[in-house]
Order: sequence, then C-alpha cells, then structure tokens
Amino acid sequence: MTSPEQTTAFAQEQKQHLRKTLGRFDIVLIVMSAVLSIEVLAQTAGFGAETFTWTLVLAVLFLVPYALIFAETGSTFIGEGGAYLWVRQAFGRPAGAIASILSWVTQPVWVGGSMAFLATETWNQFISPLATGSVGDWIFKIVFIWITVLAAILSLAKAKWLPTMGGLLKIIFVAFFLITTVIYAAQNGVQPLSFADFSPTLSGFLGLVPLLLFSYLGFEASNAASDEMKNPKRDIPVSIARSGIVSALCYLLPVLAMLLVLPQETITGIGGLLDAVQTVFTVYGPAGDAMVTLAAIMFVVILASQGAAWMIMSDRMQALTAADGSFFGGFFGKISRSLGTPVNVNLLSGTVATLFLIAAMQLSGDAGALFGVVLTISISTFLLSYLLIIPAAVKLRWQYPDLERPFKVGGGNVWFTMLGAVAFLWVLLGSWVAIFPGTLERLFGLEYDFIEIWGVPQGPFTALTVGTLVFLAALALVGYVRGRRIREAKPNLETHALMVSIDENLDTERA
Repeated sequence: MTSPEQTTAFAQEQKQHLRKTLGRFDIVLIVMSAVLSIEVLAQTAGFGAETFTWTLVLAVLFLVPYALIFAETGSTFIGEGGAYLWVRQAFGRPAGAIASILSWVTQPVWVGGSMAFLATETWNQFISPLATGSVGDWIFKIVFIWITVLAAILSLAKAKWLPTMGGLLKIIFVAFFLITTVIYAAQNGVQPLSFADFSPTLSGFLGLVPLLLFSYLGFEASNAASDEMKNPKRDIPVSIARSGIVSALCYLLPVLAMLLVLPQETITGIGGLLDAVQTVFTVYGPAGDAMVTLAAIMFVVILASQGAAWMIMSDRMQALTAADGSFFGGFFGKISRSLGTPVNVNLLSGTVATLFLIAAMQLSGDAGALFGVVLTISISTFLLSYLLIIPAAVKLRWQYPDLERPFKVGGGNVWFTMLGAVAFLWVLLGSWVAIFPGTLERLFGLEYDFIEIWGVPQGPFTALTVGTLVFLAALALVGYVRGRRIREAKPNLETHALMVSIDENLDTERA
C-alpha cells in the first residue's frame, strides 16, 4: 500500500518508551471499567419502563453492528493512538485531530463535570454529609479528579489495578444488587408494571437515544494503547465481544430492577441507583444500613476507576495525536521514559477537568440538574467524534481490501458499509438530540418544558454546550497549525508500513 500519510520522527521516538503490559484479562476489565456506565442507569430509568424496551432495541440495532465494525477495524489497524490513526489514514491529519480532541476532551469534562458531582453526592447522601458549595465539597471533588489523573500518570503495569479492579467491582455490584432485588421482590412485591408500560414512545425514544448511545460506545477505545498490548490482534475482538455482551446485560437487568422496586417519579440521575440499593437492602434487617454504606463506598471507587480507565486510554490517543503533529508540538506528545505514560497530557486532562468543575459549579440548579447538563455536554462531544470514526472504519475496509484481518465481518464490503451506515445514522440522531434537546420534540408536536426537564434555563444550557464545541473546534485548529514543526520531521516508514512492522515484531516475539 502507498499513502501520502506518514508518521513523524517524534512519534517514532516516543513510542519506544511504551511497554507491553496488557493481556486479554486486563483489556477486558479495563474496557468494562470504562464503558459500563452504571452511573447513567438511573438517568435512563427515569423514563420509565420503556427504557428497558429502547435499551434492548439499541443493543440489537446499534451495539451489534457497531461492535462488529470495530472488532474488525481494531484488530486490523493496530497502533498506539487507535481511532486517531484510523481517521488520519482515511481522511488526513486535520480530520484525525478533530476526532481525537472530541473523544479525548469528553473524559476530563465527564470526570470533572459529572462523575465528581455524582461521587460527591453519593458520599453526601449515603456516607457523610457534604454541604453543596462548602470547602469540603470542593476538596472532595478536586481530590476525586486528581486521583483519576494520578492513576493515568503511573506506569501501566502498576496503575492498571485500579481500572481492572473497577471492572470487577462493577460486575459484583450489579450482580449483588440483582440477587437482592429478587429477594426483596419475593418478600415485598414489586411496583405494578404492565406490558403497556413497556410500549415505546417518540418522546422516550428522543430522550433516551443519546444516553443509550453514550452507554454503548467506547469498546474500541482500548486500541489507543494497542502498542502496550501483548497480542492486540487476538485480544481486541475477544475483549469487544465479551465486554459488549456483559455491558448489555448490565444495563438491561439493573434498569428493570430499579423499575420494579422504585416508583418512576422517585428515580433521579444523581442518586437513583443507590436509592434502589437502599430500598432492596432492607431485606438484610439491621445489617442493611451498614451494607448500603459499603455499597456507596464501592460505588465511589467504581466511579474513580472508570475515570482512571478513560484517562488512561483517551490520554494516550491525544498524546499520539500531539506526537504526530496534530495537537500543538512535542510537549504534549512526550512519553515518560521512566513511566511509559503521557504525563503532560495527563496533567492537561486534570487541568481541563478542574476548570470544567469550576464552570459547572457556577451553573444555577441542584446537583441532579448539573449532573444532567454536564452529562449531555460529554455525550455531545463523544458522539460527534464517531461521525468521523465510523466513516473512517468503512473507508479503510474499501481502501485496503487485501490486508490480513484476524477478525473479518462476513458479507463483503457492501454489507460492512450498511452496518456502518446504520451505526452512523444512530450517532447522527443522538448528536443532534444531545446538542439541541427539544427541537425534534417540538417539530413532531410534542410538549417540551425545558426548565422542568433540565432544571436550568435553555439559554445557559445552549451557551455552555455550543460554546464548548466552538472552543474545541478552535483549539483543534490552533493545535494543528502549531504542530507543523513536528509534522515536517518524517521518517521513511509510511503509516501502513509502520503497522506491518509492528505486526512482524509481535509475530517474532510470540515465536
């Protein structure tokens, strides 16, 4: 294959500091820790029983085609940087820079603007009171952010225990909650639900699509650290399949459990899951309160591990973007010789998360409203990145038909393109609804009270959402222009040749 796209000498130099430390077990649990977003379960369950219906529909009509596409792409086009490399190879560096910054910034915004709020509110409600806006409230949120950053800074061999532990804790947490819910239902009965309650509605569909897409996306993110995997070609498709199946079950069953034990009007995004836990844990009698406290501590640790997992993966992609001359210069592209991690980008993520925390704290409204607003901003940036990543995967299938594919979707290029089109249209719909909520509802004649739904006025909401996207577009443009010096220093290997050389080295090591 010949291509005008080349890697840079600086990227080649920095990638020599990476170390192969991730096996299949690590990859599966890190992906589970990052992608299984149990913190949004209550936000979705607030739409009632139709949440279960739409979660199942998207699992079949979106998750399956999306997982097939990236099981093939991720195991074929390996290399540190993941999705950035795919978009760059398909559409050029500027497009890769935009996709990378949209995907990367989602994580510090999510950690600083939503997860820190959820962790603090969990601590406040179930463990020890923390008054909103107090010194303790600020300290807790800031410490939470920088714990996730520290985990990303430490060498992967040492730091991977936090996200892998988080992946295990999520499965244990959900499993114990479901078992307890069955016991509770046997003793106390459940909320009256009929088949009619599960009937899908247009308003529920438009409200749930962005949330569910956000929950299902990200299984290919581990590719950002593929040069640190022992056998990425073998392990990436397996990790996507396993984590995808487990995640779908861990969304469907807890949502159903919450609906069975809590009235719909009491389910809130900021505390609904723990409220359900508190309700069903009454079956343990006097020990119930202590078990709820333990579950709350476990939940806070899960949130920290999820933030750490995303920081580890997204920061590596952004560091490779910088080392490749698409995000400012060499400063953000440096990989620590001693740690094998992108420390400068890690610190940048922590700074962005802290700044977004400060910005979110200035919004009027309660903690639940702030959680929903910042969640939507995170959703919008994340979904928009896939409007480039999915077409890139499709183009690479057509552009390089002769490449060996450890996992290949059957049906030929046309079928692969159809799967990509389905996934793309879902993401396009979700992106619009996340950025401009209420517009499609009003178009179809549905009533939409913005303040009642979001808890904040539409003006500040739109200003924060659109303002964030405009700022990111400007940052990506400036970063690309400033990376010119790095881009000019190119080695002789083209991107595809580099990938082939990596594959040959891996085969030699295994032999």
